[in-house]
Amino acid sequence: MITRKAFSLILALTLIFSAAVFAEAEEELDIEELIETIEPQETPGLYEVDGSTLITVTCTGDFTIGGDNYHNKSKFFYKRLKEHDNDINFVMANTKNIFAEDDLTLVNFEGTLTETKYVPDKKKKNKFLFNIAPEYVTVLSDNSVEAVSLENNHVMDHGEEAYEETKETLRSAGIVYSNSEEIGVYDVNGIQIAMLSYLCIDRYDKPVGQYANLYEKVAADITAVKKQYPIVIVSFHWGNELDYSPTERQIKMGRLAVDSGADLVIGHHSHRINPIEEYNGVYICYSLGNFCFSGNDAPSDMTSFIFQTRFKVTKSGDVSNQGFRIIPIRITSIRDKNDCIPTPVEDERLQTDIINVLKDNGKKLDYAVSEYPLEWK
Repeated sequence: MITRKAFSLILALTLIFSAAVFAEAEEELDIEELIETIEPQETPGLYEVDGSTLITVTCTGDFTIGGDNYHNKSKFFYKRLKEHDNDINFVMANTKNIFAEDDLTLVNFEGTLTETKYVPDKKKKNKFLFNIAPEYVTVLSDNSVEAVSLENNHVMDHGEEAYEETKETLRSAGIVYSNSEEIGVYDVNGIQIAMLSYLCIDRYDKPVGQYANLYEKVAADITAVKKQYPIVIVSFHWGNELDYSPTERQIKMGRLAVDSGADLVIGHHSHRINPIEEYNGVYICYSLGNFCFSGNDAPSDMTSFIFQTRFKVTKSGDVSNQGFRIIPIRITSIRDKNDCIPTPVEDERLQTDIINVLKDNGKKLDYAVSEYPLEWK
């Protein structure tokens, strides 16, 4: 596997070297000097020798920053922000390089980008409400996060106007978003990746949040989108909080998405990691847990993982799954408290513990993956 830029460099050097061999000049050829004269070509994506494109996609679980005026537990985030001189990029200090090396990073953005204090339902004073100033959208654009799923139980925390403000802020920053009514599309070297997102929490007060109303819609949406785009990623905000395994309805919905044409299914909401299935050659990640989470300064489980997969797209447009790897993380860089800095786990024992949780909770799944590789095969 070589990049197009590397191929161009090799070809240029070969031509120059050939010309030099047949030249009459007797001076010895200086390869290092020649390399310095070649202009690099900035072309994204990896290329196989057969001309196909290899696309790397990274996905994380809940990305929640900010807080509210009603719940003291979420105010700690602003203390962390102040400790870092209000530089919001502090939360990405240990993961930015991971995102910078892929072709697409997709996170579940759970909250709002607004400074409004409006609360649509007074009863919500007893619940978590999340918002942060729109200027902090740079935490995404500055750290190679290209897309967000925007269909979850916190996007309406401050009402419809704040939700529209959040979407406009994302658009202005160049961040692709998707929800149950809007498709997000991201282009990788001419190959378009479509993203859809759905909320599947029965107790949620919007009709779109009910499974019974979604089975038909999800199937129809994915089928239609797959006819237009070669790669389709579907995100679901679903399941029960604190659960380590999916419910029967999640399993039904996830497999329905695959049967309808999804090339990857990503889940979140439980704040806990769930196992991965490979169903009909497509990965279903039932929950990626938390990623950056400002809802609690000391969650009982601060482990999680980042999911990465690769798609091979041939010149004729055929798409195939090229495996996956996980990057075990803790949602904090310190031992006992949540500092909102997701950090890859280097301790082999903790890596093994995280993998064993995934394997143990996948034993009842018919298509659970047998291994969770940490490196690309």
